[in-house]
Amino acid sequence: MNTNRIQTKTNFFVVAALVFIAAIMLLPFLWMLSASLKLDKDVFTFPIQWIPKNPRWANYKDIWTKIPLGIFVFNTAKLTVIITILQVVTSSFAAYAFSKLNFKGKNVLFLGYIATIAMPWQVYMVPQFILMRNFHLNNTHLSMICLQAFSAFGVFLMKQFYESIPDELCEAARIDGMNEYKIWWRIMLPLSKPALSTLTIFTFVRTWNDFLGPMIYLTRTELKTIQIGLRMFISQYSSEYGLIMAASVVTLIPVLIVFLSLQRFFVQGIAATGMKG
Repeated sequence: MNTNRIQTKTNFFVVAALVFIAAIMLLPFLWMLSASLKLDKDVFTFPIQWIPKNPRWANYKDIWTKIPLGIFVFNTAKLTVIITILQVVTSSFAAYAFSKLNFKGKNVLFLGYIATIAMPWQVYMVPQFILMRNFHLNNTHLSMICLQAFSAFGVFLMKQFYESIPDELCEAARIDGMNEYKIWWRIMLPLSKPALSTLTIFTFVRTWNDFLGPMIYLTRTELKTIQIGLRMFISQYSSEYGLIMAASVVTLIPVLIVFLSLQRFFVQGIAATGMKG
């Protein structure tokens, strides 16, 4: 009986702590939503007025006319969808080779590829830019796509999941006459939905929120992404904080849709990729 009471109290404190932490993490987003409905002069008033007396819904209308936000959203969606699809395909394909095939130098090649995760992007940022410029790909979306089509982290994530799948499935498929491409397409991919969903979320969020890459490679207005476009609300003398917050809320919506659509696989994918069969 005492054990049950102790367990109940422990569960209560754990839940209370998690609710408190979640509330703290949500506060900035609630402030952003509140600020998006205010005039610039009211955004930083103290104490904070969480529910504006006179909500300024015009902010959500003005963000589409002050800057070409529609073009920026389209460019961001285009790059994010293409890069996410490419990373999911290339990562899962390479992970299958590293986890289920035997070839000379496999472990050394995998170790060398994964070691690139430890190298900050800023280290090879300049050589990459020079390479894209020599290929005449700067100021094109193709430069962003080529540079982000492959992911060492994605390969590592998918490989960990594939190793939890019994090798006997692949052996049985080979006996039945299936080649490696069919095994990957018909067996491995359908079984790896949790890991694919996890990789999709990570890649989508990272690409959608990317700021430094588009700022370096995309200088023409018609090519810019939404993260670069938000800077256009900052003029020489002042910043239109209400519009910035309204645009930020709009920017957040696609990320929420993707996460909520794939969340039932997300936790399962994180747990599964940490196991090794």
